[in-house]
Amino acid sequence: MTAAHPRLEKITPDNVLDACRLEVAPEQRRFVSPVAQSLAEAYVHPVAWPRLICDGERAVGFVMAYFDLVFDFDAGVPDAPKRSGLWRLAVAAGEQGRGYGRFAVGAVNEEIRRRGGTVSTVTWKPGEGGPEEFYLGLGYRKRGLTDDGEYLGDLDLTAACPEPLSAVPQSPAACPEPLSAVPQSPAA
Repeated sequence: MTAAHPRLEKITPDNVLDACRLEVAPEQRRFVSPVAQSLAEAYVHPVAWPRLICDGERAVGFVMAYFDLVFDFDAGVPDAPKRSGLWRLAVAAGEQGRGYGRFAVGAVNEEIRRRGGTVSTVTWKPGEGGPEEFYLGLGYRKRGLTDDGEYLGDLDLTAACPEPLSAVPQSPAACPEPLSAVPQSPAA
């Protein structure tokens, strides 16, 4: 089963509890913080861009991006560019394997492009059952370890896309359908 009509919605008073109720599979909890923690971090970090992943009326996941942030990973690198990318991604346990995570990564990357960015960055905790295979499968390249022991990966968003994402189920997240082709709520 694949995602029918996924869209991102801004977190609002009307959907914040739906977001906080989302849970990943028990074995994945060590790899991603709860949505409530992510929303608390978004509240105090203005670079955060939290969004609910919805399909129809169902909340199926949560994604949080960041834009134009200086990373500790780049400390000591003269004129290191600010980074933009994925901060958190959580797809509800019963909704995994339907393309929602892939959709959310593509939507974040399109937002990075819209803001003038050319590279998407993600970090992940290493370990059996973790998200590494997912991110590498989307085209992210492992660049090294952060100070807190997470892998850092980058994806070049300037790569040409040979065919629309809908025609190439396994094409990299660097080539999502434009958001204009994806249903969005007005607040997104």
